[in-house]
Amino acid sequence: MAHRHASRRDFLRTTAGSLATFSGGLAFLSHLPRVSSQEAKVNPEMVRYSDNIEPLVRLIENTPRESLLENLAAQIHAGRSYGEVLAALLLAGVRNVQPRPSVGFKFHCVLVVNSCHLASLAGPDEDRWLPLFWALDYFKSSQADEANSTGWKMKPVNESLVPDAAHARAMFTDAMETWDEDKADAATAGLVRTAGATDVFNLFANYAARDFRSIGHKAIYLANSWRTLQVIGWEYAEPVLRSLTFALLNHSGEANPAESDLAADRPWRENEAKLDRIPANWISGSFDSSATTQLFDAFRNAGPSDAAETAADAMSRGVGAQSIWNGVFVGAGELLMRQPGIIGLHGLTTANAMHYLWVNANDDRLRRRLLLQACSFNPMFRESAQGRGRLGDQQITALEPAKLQSSGVENVSEILADISSDRLQAAQKVFGYLSSGGNADELIAGARRMLFVKGDNAHDYKFSEAVLEDYKHVSPEFRDRFMAAAVYNLRGSGDRDNGLVQRTRAALVAAR
Repeated sequence: MAHRHASRRDFLRTTAGSLATFSGGLAFLSHLPRVSSQEAKVNPEMVRYSDNIEPLVRLIENTPRESLLENLAAQIHAGRSYGEVLAALLLAGVRNVQPRPSVGFKFHCVLVVNSCHLASLAGPDEDRWLPLFWALDYFKSSQADEANSTGWKMKPVNESLVPDAAHARAMFTDAMETWDEDKADAATAGLVRTAGATDVFNLFANYAARDFRSIGHKAIYLANSWRTLQVIGWEYAEPVLRSLTFALLNHSGEANPAESDLAADRPWRENEAKLDRIPANWISGSFDSSATTQLFDAFRNAGPSDAAETAADAMSRGVGAQSIWNGVFVGAGELLMRQPGIIGLHGLTTANAMHYLWVNANDDRLRRRLLLQACSFNPMFRESAQGRGRLGDQQITALEPAKLQSSGVENVSEILADISSDRLQAAQKVFGYLSSGGNADELIAGARRMLFVKGDNAHDYKFSEAVLEDYKHVSPEFRDRFMAAAVYNLRGSGDRDNGLVQRTRAALVAAR
């Protein structure tokens, strides 16, 4: 962990005020027009940020998409840091794009920010700005979608309703339990202003995974926004967490969940009754691969409650949490193999978010419930996938390794090429490569290179960063199979380069 923190510090230090981070640098962007005084005027019906970041947010909001990257590069050249650009990007998203009618679609411009940041941290020096600039360009398309459909902007909080420190927690809890949006919005502002960051996170963790609406995006939003706030600073938390509250209370087109028994809410309630059967040593219990494979079967055939029951039974016998998480991660990977596409990839990104919440929650009972809920979500993803079409009969435990035709450094290149043409063959080669001692770090680095050059949508970044991170969260016995399944949604070397890379290179040539 210390090494990771050092990497972040090095990154922020070396990127602040520097343009030499794209291939060839971005020095051509230093003499472009600033935002006009008319554009910089603030709408009193729109939430306003602090003076140090507001001008940068306004520039992102008001600059046309076709010149935003050039203008932002000029700002960086003038001294704006990586952290400031990251903060302004997130704040522009939460002010201009609402997590309605679903916490997804256009709102991915917010959900993807942390994934792009993680890609930047892990990427090569010459490409460190590329994921963030991709996200800036993507924000403009989401902003246009919102403007063309609803014209929504985040409004200032109703200050007359904001509670003091003595009442903020109780008001927030009551509002979230009753799904009262106005009350929850004011309570969120009160919490952020008076409570500690850790306490606020744990309160939100009670509600981010309680329902399956928006196929896991509520948990993803808490995990990703929280991780970004840890980088940019708590001073930016209030608008971000107000947006998060609005997302967590999304139940468009349905009766009030507090007064109903809806399928999306049922597993959370049912799993609470299972918690007392889990022993005190549940986290450090024994490793049991048979318990993991039993979960695979439950995820293939059982319903949400029965899948969680399988996990609770295993832990009641002394099986540790790691064996359960192995089942969640690899079981989600198997679903992606059975039906590549939007549902399967979200099973994996949601597992990543649920694991992050589980690791960072400080209440033991909540942690048990989050783990059981992660087990319930896998069959819910399967059911959603079945609603979109037939599932294949692939089983992750039946995957056979394949030998590569190349050797040495060419192995990763061969796998990346196969991803574009034959994903099953690529999966078999990944399994063969890793199980015979291949270098996982080289494969991960290769996959990330493809993301930078080929990725062209938010899911590319969200998915890639989730699975590349979770590879090391899976035990060695199942880890190679997990990575093999991931190729069903990774980018390959034969895929088309994304338009942003082409645009950046063209601009570099034109500016010479």
